[in-house]
Formats: sequence, C-alpha cells, structure tokens
Amino acid sequence: MLTGFWHFVSFLGSAGFYVPLLVVLFWCAAPRLIARATVLLLFSAFLNTLLKLVFHDPRPYWTDPTVEGKASHASFGMPSGHAQNAPVAWGFFAAQTRRRALWAAAAVVIALIGVSRVYLGVHSIGQVLAGWAVGLALLVAALGLEPVIVPWWTRRHLAVQMTLALAVSLLLLAAAWGALHPLQDWQWPGAWARAIRAAGGQTEPVTLIESARATGGFCGVLAGLSLLAARGWFDADGKLWQRLARLPVGIAGGLAVSLLDGSHLVQAFAVQAVLGLWVTAGAPEAFVRLRLAGRSAPAATRPGDDRTELRQ
Repeated sequence: MLTGFWHFVSFLGSAGFYVPLLVVLFWCAAPRLIARATVLLLFSAFLNTLLKLVFHDPRPYWTDPTVEGKASHASFGMPSGHAQNAPVAWGFFAAQTRRRALWAAAAVVIALIGVSRVYLGVHSIGQVLAGWAVGLALLVAALGLEPVIVPWWTRRHLAVQMTLALAVSLLLLAAAWGALHPLQDWQWPGAWARAIRAAGGQTEPVTLIESARATGGFCGVLAGLSLLAARGWFDADGKLWQRLARLPVGIAGGLAVSLLDGSHLVQAFAVQAVLGLWVTAGAPEAFVRLRLAGRSAPAATRPGDDRTELRQ
C-alpha cells in the first residue's frame, strides 16, 4: 500500500503525467498559459538529460545492495529529473497566483515527489536536492527573463523566429554531444547492469537519442507557437462537446507522427519536431477549420496577461 502511494506521487513528477495534461489543457482550456509552461518544461527536460551525461552518476540501488530499487531506470541519477521538474512545473503554476493555499499545495507536492524518489531507491538524497536546486534556479531565471525574451522574440519576423527555433535547438543538441563525447568508450559496470536487470530493466548504450528527442520537441514547440501567434491564436473556449471533440482529432494526428519515431539521431529529432509543430500549430488549425474552435485575434502573449486563465 505504502509503495503504491509513493509510485503515484512519483508519477505526478513524470513526463507520463505532465505531457498528456499539458496537451489537454493547451487544446481545451488555456493555450497561452500552457504554452509558456511547456517551453519551460521542455527546456528543463533537455537540461536534465545534459546534466545526467555530465555527471553520469549511478542510482542508489545500482551500487548499494541494501537499497531496493522499487522502480527500474537505465538512465543516470544526477540530478533527479522528477525533483528538478517538480518546482519548474508546480512552481510555475503557483507563481501565476497570489493564493497562499496554492503555493502551499505546490510546495507539498514538490516535497513529496522528491521523497518518493528516495523511497523508491532510484535517487539519493543528494540527487534529489540537486534536482530541486536546478529546478528552482531555472524557474526563477525563467520568470525573470520572460518579460525580456518573449517581447524580443515576438517582434522578430516569423521566418527569423522559425530559424532561431532550429538554431537554438541544434546548439542545445551540440552541447549534449559535447557532454557525451567523453563517454564514447564508456561501458556499463557489471554491478550496475545486474542491479538494473534485477529491478526489471535493461541496459542500453548511452547515446544522444533522448537529447535529440528533447531538443527536437523544443524546436517544434517554439516554431509551432511562433506560427500559431502569426496566424492568430485559437480560442479554447466553446461548448463541452467541442472541447472534447478536439481530443480525438489532435491525438490521431499525434499518434500518426509518433509512429515514425526511431533510434536514428536525425529521425528522432525530426519526428519530435514535427510532433511539437502538430500539437502547437497543426492541431489548433485543424480545430478552427473543423469549427471546433474559433480564431482569436493575433496578438503576442505578454507575461502576466493570462493569469486569469489559471482561475477559469
């Protein structure tokens, strides 16, 4: 029972929770607010993969026989991705309101997610603390820089925005390549590999595939949001049946793109880029054309303009 509870808490800090939730909220509730959160979370996800390559630190159950791994992972442990993304995601939404109850709830969830990773044996206390520190620093930096970066970005021509989205993403991927280069001849220590298999996992070669997917998705979302803003933001309001009808349309397109994913570096980057474009620009355009959503006036989203969306 207790282990099941901690697995559930851990799930609240996973991509399996964030991604579907953000997609549904973007399509059906508050696109401008969720767009900001998504860009921040995608960058955090990339940063975590980069830092794990830099530190290539083992998870506790890989090296300590007294620690039982109650979940299987074949990625490095420093810093904890769940702990890092928790303040980024939950802290971002708490920052959109002055309600102390929401701030307190976010703090509790962030703390519990970190504790869950230690209980499940997949991260040490130090790895969780490092994740919290990186995530909090990223959140503070994003909230401070957003009023400068967003207006600067939106003033650029659409072609420039699209080029910048690709260039920035490729620079991030190059940084990941630099972090991976020292690990080219790295081999899994036997004890680590046995612990991973004992927990039900399987070791895989350390590659740039995850970094390519993260940077590809980042590229697609940046480009898609730029295109969406240029064409005119869609109105996520509407009757309940219209909002619900958007989901199968959007999901069908996303699944079709996802089927093309593979283990080749360029393919992984391209597929995630197209998927990001579909979610942020293609699906909303389909909603408008199918009369499942309206077209709102094209206008740049200024930081703070959409705080009311959180309360809807």
